[in-house]
Amino acid sequence: MSKHHASPQNIKVAVDTAILRIKDGVMHVLLIQMKKAPFQGMWAMPGGLLEDDEKCLLAASRILTTQTGLTDVFLEQLATFDDIDRDPAGRVMSVAYVALLPDQEIKLHTTDKYSDVRWFPVKKLPSLAYDHKQIIKEAMERVAGKIQYTNIVWSLLPREFTLTELQQVYEIILGKTLDKRNFRKRIEDLQLIKPTGKTRSGMAHRPAALYQFKHRKLEYVQVM
Repeated sequence: MSKHHASPQNIKVAVDTAILRIKDGVMHVLLIQMKKAPFQGMWAMPGGLLEDDEKCLLAASRILTTQTGLTDVFLEQLATFDDIDRDPAGRVMSVAYVALLPDQEIKLHTTDKYSDVRWFPVKKLPSLAYDHKQIIKEAMERVAGKIQYTNIVWSLLPREFTLTELQQVYEIILGKTLDKRNFRKRIEDLQLIKPTGKTRSGMAHRPAALYQFKHRKLEYVQVM
């Protein structure tokens, strides 16, 4: 018996990743500049087709490293985007991922298939290829929802941080100001973080205590 399906369909599967990072107090997304027609000069999320022997997550990790130089980042599947005409080259379904990075020095590089790789503020995006504007929008909505019922915010912070920096990440993503006293009490009650015993000097006021997450892995907990 043949191991192949008899269907004549010709549908390709790609992965695309919305790589998000808070930089200078603003959420940014990493984009690559296209060379191929009909998207010359336009920008897109890092992405590409699956190899025959790959699962989606492995493909997302491979493409992320190849096209941007990034490794060891938090990756989570977002959704499948399957509009019939989303790719002018033919029927291509995209399995989209979200990647979250802390604000730190990152050396980027890409392949000669692309002109450039650069961070852009999510609220000031350039002209995007495919349906990537919609994917980025849904990625932001996912993150805004998920930080309210998980500890996922750890992936956007360095290993050591102040309580003010922690609160700022929530405020940037949620787009609103949080009451300082209530926020700190809630974080204390949840016991997600612990003091490091160190402080950071050079602040506007007295040295600020530094904290770290007890676990840098996904946990479900009602934060908001």
